[in-house]
Amino acid sequence: MKKKMSFVILTAVVISSLFFSCHSNSNNTKKAVEVQKDTTWNAEEQELIALVEKLFFAVGNSDFQTLESIVSDKANLASAIVRDGISKNSVIKIGEYFETQKKRDGERKPFYEPVSEYKILINKGEIAFVWADATLHSFGVPQTNNIDNFTLIKEDGEWKFINISFTNTRLPEEKKKFDVEVFARSYAQVWCSQRPNFVSSFFAEDGELSVNNGKPAKGTEAISSVAKGYMDAFPDMIVTMDSLIATSDKTKFYWTLVGTNNGTNGTGNKVKISGFEEWTLNDEGLIQESKGHFNEKEYRRQLEIATD
Repeated sequence: MKKKMSFVILTAVVISSLFFSCHSNSNNTKKAVEVQKDTTWNAEEQELIALVEKLFFAVGNSDFQTLESIVSDKANLASAIVRDGISKNSVIKIGEYFETQKKRDGERKPFYEPVSEYKILINKGEIAFVWADATLHSFGVPQTNNIDNFTLIKEDGEWKFINISFTNTRLPEEKKKFDVEVFARSYAQVWCSQRPNFVSSFFAEDGELSVNNGKPAKGTEAISSVAKGYMDAFPDMIVTMDSLIATSDKTKFYWTLVGTNNGTNGTGNKVKISGFEEWTLNDEGLIQESKGHFNEKEYRRQLEIATD
């Protein structure tokens, strides 16, 4: 069985190298697709894209539990970090990488990595290769261009990452421009992280967060406490950005929260509530003041009465 698995993985790597390094004609055993604005993905391609984006989401939030559920314990991680034209390369077992990162957990910061282009090859529905051109952002500022290559294999009928490799190239300073929409999407992402300090890291050290005209939480420690309250109440909480309205002095971030009240003394009810935060950003592109608003009466009703 080990010999068979080694052969499969070796075959996968060889096919992946051929696919991503040259142009070849497709046949009935594999299909290459390049992302375009009018691309229509089939169901299996959509599933793979969703899984890759789930991985990026989890990596950006340092969510190792999710990562371990979608990455095979047999996987390798290969990286090429390019700085000033010099590449520093490494290969490590994914389990070793996770353990190393967990040990430096307190040092970790959130990031957001949207993909601009995908290429996908699927071999007989059992092995897949996904190429992704992504840009890693930190607090709304693009930092590096990452070209990511993923090999996935079916394990018990589910896709799992069996190989992850990427090149990481620092962007020139002139391209590191603050993007408030990316900042807002990153902010929504960290509300799903179960890491309260990731939320407060989007605020100035003396920043303020108030909810429904309540007493403001002042400073990152107090803001972390507010975030922790919601994260504890909704362990599966997902926050999405609905829209953004930015003016010269204010930014309105509209959001929707979905979660199950399964925290301590929770009702077990599902909640879906929308609202907005009105931000004042400082010169560093962090939130100096946020005034949050949502329908608290409706929120309480959903907590107390089960809804579909």
